[in-house]
Amino acid sequence: MSSEPGSAAIGPLDIRRVMAALPHRYPMLLVDRVEELVPHARIACIKAVTINEPFFQGHFPTRPIMPGVLLVEAMAQAAGILAVESLGLAGSGKLVYFMAIDGAKFRKPVEPGVLLRIEVDLIQDRGKICKFAGRVLVDGQLAAQAGFTAMIADPPAD
Repeated sequence: MSSEPGSAAIGPLDIRRVMAALPHRYPMLLVDRVEELVPHARIACIKAVTINEPFFQGHFPTRPIMPGVLLVEAMAQAAGILAVESLGLAGSGKLVYFMAIDGAKFRKPVEPGVLLRIEVDLIQDRGKICKFAGRVLVDGQLAAQAGFTAMIADPPAD
């Protein structure tokens, strides 16, 4: 998925297109909309964080904060959409699996009532294995960031 000259940005992509690209469903689907996608290069997504999210019941009942691991998962899902859309794999059943997470940092708590902007850049493409750099922003401020490696693979046999 290396950057290809002339790759035009596409978007926005609605929830139906997001769900065609990812196997995730409630409560694990953490991308509501794709604002912009430049095939083989980058993606920007939106996630509306509401008090109705199931994890807020226990994290934390007196001060609801979105778990950091879910911020990393949101970045990974955005990368999965980028990979699937760039390679034309929507509906193919192919999955994008985490292989490594590097340098995850959490800069500010994410509370209910915000819109997350999830930005992911493709850093390196080695066929079925890709490296990405992601960040989550709230009101333009960095809330979380991580580098990660993922693999495109067939789903497990039934």
